[in-house]
Amino acid sequence: MNAILCAAGLGLLAGVWAAETPPDGPNPADQLPPHIRRLTWFGERADWSHDGRRILFVEKTYGDVFEVEVATGILRPVTHHFYHGGFTRALYLANGDILLSGCRSFDAEHPHLNRTEKAELWVLDRSLRRPPVPLGTKCSEGPAVSRTRLRLAWTHVSAQYPDRLPPGVSQIHVADLVYEDGRPRLAHVRQVLDSRDLPFRCTLETQNFIPPDERRLTISLYGYQGTEVGVLDLETGRVTNLTNTPDVYEEPEGIFPDGRHTLIESDRQNQKGWRYIDIWKLRLEDGQPVERLTFFSDSPGWKASNPVVSDDGRYMAFQLARTTDEAGVGYGIFVYDFQQARAPAR
Repeated sequence: MNAILCAAGLGLLAGVWAAETPPDGPNPADQLPPHIRRLTWFGERADWSHDGRRILFVEKTYGDVFEVEVATGILRPVTHHFYHGGFTRALYLANGDILLSGCRSFDAEHPHLNRTEKAELWVLDRSLRRPPVPLGTKCSEGPAVSRTRLRLAWTHVSAQYPDRLPPGVSQIHVADLVYEDGRPRLAHVRQVLDSRDLPFRCTLETQNFIPPDERRLTISLYGYQGTEVGVLDLETGRVTNLTNTPDVYEEPEGIFPDGRHTLIESDRQNQKGWRYIDIWKLRLEDGQPVERLTFFSDSPGWKASNPVVSDDGRYMAFQLARTTDEAGVGYGIFVYDFQQARAPAR
């Protein structure tokens, strides 16, 4: 009950803030098609549990982490039992533990340092009985987590390690997660890509291991031709620009379990930039868009973002967002039913 009351209060505060700076068009959440339903009234950065019954999400950027039951909407706090500096990501590991990206302290006067320079990786035991264990590495933006084994990938940028990385350089690392006496640590850490090895300038971010063998990784190529969808071969280090659409923003997000498609955030419907995105389905074989899935950006001031796919491929979770906010900020988690969306209209 306390978690539900807390969540309701957070949703109310978010609504008050939104009312102070109203977007131009009607809220697309007020007229949802039958295959989309609203699950929460606050939150961002969703991640599916492996059984598809729960969704993990961050209450707000630099906030606490919550878990919601998909069937009932019941909420529970995940990070209330210890003090922290706020989190930007929370992902289920293959063993049910939770990978967190967040900080030891929070500087309200310089909040975004927690995202660009100070964020570290932690493992939170699924029992939720003790604080998380730091993994001893920083992480720029989102890490990538294997859905089948204890492996992860993450990015370093020069702002995090100015003594080691020249300005504008980013690197992607991969490691296994091992447990010794119940305590997790990174093993077999290796660098798999340095942005200086590419024939163009960009900032890297890890996204998803590509099923079924997970020998490749989808990555974001920020700042190159607007932003492109990249695929990194983890064995050879070769990067393929999958989309190659100059002046269009296209960023990979959740991946389908068949490894044939990925979701992307794209502005190809309006070409107005990253603030005006919607969610599309992209074919990994040739980088061609298959289908536009959301139409939130058709209402001025709104967009849909940060989609993820359930392990069975049946559902997508994503968030409502506003064009005036920083990337990743969300106002509630929504569930998209692919099977219902394909059903003929009655």
